[in-house]
Amino acid sequence: MDCKQVRSTASQENQLEPLRAHATPQRPWRLGGTAALALPGPCTSLPLYRWLAAALLVLAVAAPRRAQAVEPLRYDLRVDIPVTAVATAGWLTSELFKDRLARQTCQWCDSVPAVDTSVRNALKWQDTAAPNTWSNVTGFALSPLLALGGVALAAQQEGALGNAGIDMLIVAEATALAADLNQIVKFAVGRERPFVHALAAADKGKTAHPADNNMSFYSGHTNLVFALAVSSGTVASMRGYRWAPAVWGSGLAMAATTGYLRIAADKHYFTDVMLGAVTGSAIGFAVPYFLHRGSGGGAVPAVSGSMGTTGGGLSVAWGW
Repeated sequence: MDCKQVRSTASQENQLEPLRAHATPQRPWRLGGTAALALPGPCTSLPLYRWLAAALLVLAVAAPRRAQAVEPLRYDLRVDIPVTAVATAGWLTSELFKDRLARQTCQWCDSVPAVDTSVRNALKWQDTAAPNTWSNVTGFALSPLLALGGVALAAQQEGALGNAGIDMLIVAEATALAADLNQIVKFAVGRERPFVHALAAADKGKTAHPADNNMSFYSGHTNLVFALAVSSGTVASMRGYRWAPAVWGSGLAMAATTGYLRIAADKHYFTDVMLGAVTGSAIGFAVPYFLHRGSGGGAVPAVSGSMGTTGGGLSVAWGW
């Protein structure tokens, strides 16, 4: 039932005058420091979720219209672009030539820590193909989308969309460097993957990708997603974006999910995933913070919101 139908029903019941006497007048949008929405009293019988959805739309549209001061970051395109390009090319090249670079025989095969065995038994899915597929989706599609899109959207909410290109370049730089270190360690250590370790010796060479059998330590997917999550969160925090907490929260949640799926898929042990998370996070923080931090430092400002009723209507407000 819409507002017109409410008023029509009220007229038929001879309630039009009381409604006119008590209805809250329609208020215009207020843009700038506070975005507010006030709705007429006769429409409050509509489902609350519609008003909440409308309020969220107001926030998304109204917030960018007032540009906020953001912290500058240090960068040099003559350095950062080549570094990112070379690091990315190195990672892609190592993947293309994995058959030649990876160890053909495992160097870390026999000793499996008790914690790895316990976690594997608890988290491994019976159908390991499904979590393997999903970890590829979260690792190579959703996580980059959240990280790069997150800093761009956070910048847009400050009226500073022009910063998005530099922000995304810094995130890409940190992630590419983390991926290169991961490949070097994987090729050097040669740890046997858990699903390969469980096979009979005669069957280990019959896997779908034998060159990948001894690339367990440490988890590349987990390293990648934590580098994305932490670098994007660090950039957003150093800039002083109000949406920095959302960038951190969404990125880390997706990263943790990816790490879990790698264990569920029997592709990695718990220690592989943990070191991937720690290393990816360390590089994801260090590259933006130590190489690109501006003089201001940047802190996440407080954000507050409120919702209440006024004169028989619903009002939603957001302040900063």
